Amino acid sequence: MAVKEAGAARPTARERLLAAANELFYNEGVHTVGIDRIIEQAGVAKASLYNTFGSKDELVRAYLEMRQASVAQRITRAVERYDTPRERLLAVFEGQEELFAQPGYRGCAFARASAESHPGDQAEQAAEAYRHWVRALLTELSAQAGVPEPAVLARQLHLLYDGSGQSARMDHDPAAAAEARAAAAVLLDAALARSTAAAGVS
Repeated sequence: MAVKEAGAARPTARERLLAAANELFYNEGVHTVGIDRIIEQAGVAKASLYNTFGSKDELVRAYLEMRQASVAQRITRAVERYDTPRERLLAVFEGQEELFAQPGYRGCAFARASAESHPGDQAEQAAEAYRHWVRALLTELSAQAGVPEPAVLARQLHLLYDGSGQSARMDHDPAAAAEARAAAAVLLDAALARSTAAAGVS
């Protein structure tokens, strides 16, 4: 009798549904893709989707939460490669560059889903949660770098973060993140210089 290899367990219905949603929603759109295609690709019964997620909207939310966890993991890993506050802040854009270089990158999943969403629906809520995470991370890292108004710099850096993602998608240019990092360094150094000058005056 054949012995089943350890670790070879078949993915759960939830895992298969999320994998199918991740591929189809990201490539084609959360509203373009219907439930039947998700079910067919996942190889599960329709009841499995409703028993697991309750509705398509909840599947969309779970898909976007999974995307946020993946992006957060990649950016956190980039930040943790450095020890100095300055390099840790700029490393956010290095994490972006790694994301842009992935095969099949088609832009920000949250921007794409939000563009299809209605006010207050699950996709918009998930996109807002993601943006809050990005802004909070940039604010925290700016404060650690010694910037006197970290929320102001975080807002500026968030604009660069958004712009590099748009450029990487529209211009097919993964190097957009490196350019954004260079611009972020200028903004960071200017903020620190103003802080130093103000301290000298006082």
